[in-house]
Amino acid sequence: MSQREAIFPANRHALYEEHGYSAAIRSGDLLFVSGQVGSRADGSPEPEFARQVELAFDNLQATLAAAGCTLDDIVDVTTFHTDPQNQFESIMQVKQKVFPAKPYPNWTAVGVTWLAGFDFEIKVIARIPS
Repeated sequence: MSQREAIFPANRHALYEEHGYSAAIRSGDLLFVSGQVGSRADGSPEPEFARQVELAFDNLQATLAAAGCTLDDIVDVTTFHTDPQNQFESIMQVKQKVFPAKPYPNWTAVGVTWLAGFDFEIKVIARIPS
């Protein structure tokens, strides 16, 4: 049985300590990344929605990099949205920049009513390159 190893990005933000969770857990050759939000350095939400989505992806990339991964290593994505119908266009614009070419990762989008002051969250599973 492989051990769990906590992974944190270099620019670790206040939310990890405040809410008591790891940015990601490495288990064997898999990386399970906690939901990343569009937070500023102090952990507060970015108020402009499209920028919040961009920051969530920036935070995701920093966490992936801390484990030696890139966006190309992602195999599964789950996103959470507080207003999917009205947010879809903004999310797709950012998604197309982040994942411009096939093969795209699996993707599940879930509408929710609450994200602790945020409007978008992304969590992924990635395979750690050998």
